[in-house]
Amino acid sequence: MSGAPAAVPAVAKPQTLDELMLAMDVVDTIRHRELIVERELGLGERDNALRDRLREIYRTQGIEVTDGVIDQGIKALRESRFVYTPPAPSLGRTLALIWISRGRIVGWTAALLIGVTALWAGYQYGIVGPRQHAAEATRVELAETLPKALQSAYDSVIAEARVDQARTEAAGMLSDGRNALARSDVTGARAAITGLETLRTKLVQTYQLRITSGVWRYPEENGSARNYYLIVQAVSPSGQTLTIPIRNEEDDRTYNVSAWGVRVPQATYDAVASDKRDNNIVENNVLGEKARGELDPRYRMTVLGGAITSWDDD
Repeated sequence: MSGAPAAVPAVAKPQTLDELMLAMDVVDTIRHRELIVERELGLGERDNALRDRLREIYRTQGIEVTDGVIDQGIKALRESRFVYTPPAPSLGRTLALIWISRGRIVGWTAALLIGVTALWAGYQYGIVGPRQHAAEATRVELAETLPKALQSAYDSVIAEARVDQARTEAAGMLSDGRNALARSDVTGARAAITGLETLRTKLVQTYQLRITSGVWRYPEENGSARNYYLIVQAVSPSGQTLTIPIRNEEDDRTYNVSAWGVRVPQATYDAVASDKRDNNIVENNVLGEKARGELDPRYRMTVLGGAITSWDDD
């Protein structure tokens, strides 16, 4: 069967990469240089105006652009071919975004975990730890340290005491300390131990009360009478002047002093004054002696028991 051969369809010429890039540049130029022609122009007139302006732009840049490339750019602009349109929100899109951002998410999660761990460690080591250590230290102190120290202080007093008064005072302090421990009173237990240590210090002291002078004063309650005092110092066997706690009878307060006045009868005061009068020296200058193991001096002269810690020289 004969006849004219069938027509072969024309094959479109492949678009080169340069042409594609130029078409994309045309689109970009139209967008960024605001080359959209006024709507009043017809479609054909608008396309012609765009072509003329695009040719002029590329000609000034030394680029030759064919009408075909310009037409492709205008067509692509209308079809939004080179514009990215994000997909609509969906579970798949969300999961894809999470996967893309996994590096930052992991970083944020790690930073959060590190921050939480640092806060927890700071709380444990800065607050919980010290609080637990303090509680344990207090428990050990109440259960072991203070009871041993209390008993040791009491035993030391008893070992030195030579008078019943010292033993009685020590027993009272021991009882106070044990009661404090029973109620977990650390301060009270320490106070009892300090009292026992002070009592022992008083017991082991030895000294002479040496007379240095004498004064008299009017008592506040009776302005017509006089109180007489011999001023003394406590001198150790080595010649050292000691500081002794003395209760001042005028204000009922205790002071640590190196000299104080012991109240004596007028006869004792006058005898010392007479002893000093002949050569300005008190030859019989020892009022009393404090022996080890005792609380108070043993007086060689008659005293009345009161004391003062401050005075004006007569």
